[in-house]
Amino acid sequence: MTRIVYVNGRYLPYAEAAIHPEDRGNQFGDAVYEVCEVREGRLTDETRHLARLERSLGELGIPEPMSRAAWGRVLRETIRRNRVRNGLVYLQVSRGVARRDFFFPAPDTLPTVICLARRLSSTKAESQAAKGIAIQSTPDVRWGRCDIKTVMLLPATMAKQRARESGANDAWFVDEKGYVTEGASANAWILDRDGKLVTRALDNAILPGVTRATLLDVLKREGIAVVERPFTIEEAQGAREAFITSATSLVMPVVTIDGKQVGNGAPGLLALKLRAAFHEVAERAPA
Repeated sequence: MTRIVYVNGRYLPYAEAAIHPEDRGNQFGDAVYEVCEVREGRLTDETRHLARLERSLGELGIPEPMSRAAWGRVLRETIRRNRVRNGLVYLQVSRGVARRDFFFPAPDTLPTVICLARRLSSTKAESQAAKGIAIQSTPDVRWGRCDIKTVMLLPATMAKQRARESGANDAWFVDEKGYVTEGASANAWILDRDGKLVTRALDNAILPGVTRATLLDVLKREGIAVVERPFTIEEAQGAREAFITSATSLVMPVVTIDGKQVGNGAPGLLALKLRAAFHEVAERAPA
């Protein structure tokens, strides 16, 4: 469990960590975040995560509270204080505290920074990958800038909850044209009937996943071509394989979509191969 939380320069016991009631992240969802894997005490793909954080802050016009070097120190100290060897570290930055008003506060308003870390069971994750997961599709009702990693996650939360209640593990969003955009917290991939690996091209409808980017590096190393185009739920159900990618699930095989079996109903060989190769290519930052 999380023991210590970083809040605005202080490392506080979990039960005592708090932010102001009028923090804009709390009242408006006016905040961005990153989740980074911790593996054997080291951060995975730190450079890409911090670059995406900087981009998200820039897109929303939130001042950067500290340098990359300072972010690195906060991340590592939070991991150390929580004794996390395998798990995740979560970093959130809001526009700060101000009287509730839709307009942005004064430019000198200090952003609110939160960082926490917690352990995750690698054994549980590997067991899940060996079985694969079930996906339920749902209409994509999110805002038009899903390329920014904001904390406005209510549609994703509701989609995941409905999926769980239906017996599935996760959800895929489908746009008004019938194409899959992405998962509720992951990018979506299929190996189509022709043996081509397919994932949606980056646009405003999906998050530029860090794990997605690193997997593209893996694929380049393996000499596997990728077709970046949209696909439908029906095409995914008829594909040879399907999987998702994210910092917490890495490469996770999908075995059913809306109750229909994908391929032979078992985790795909390509997905498992890519999962096994992922950390051979991913950046492993110094502890």
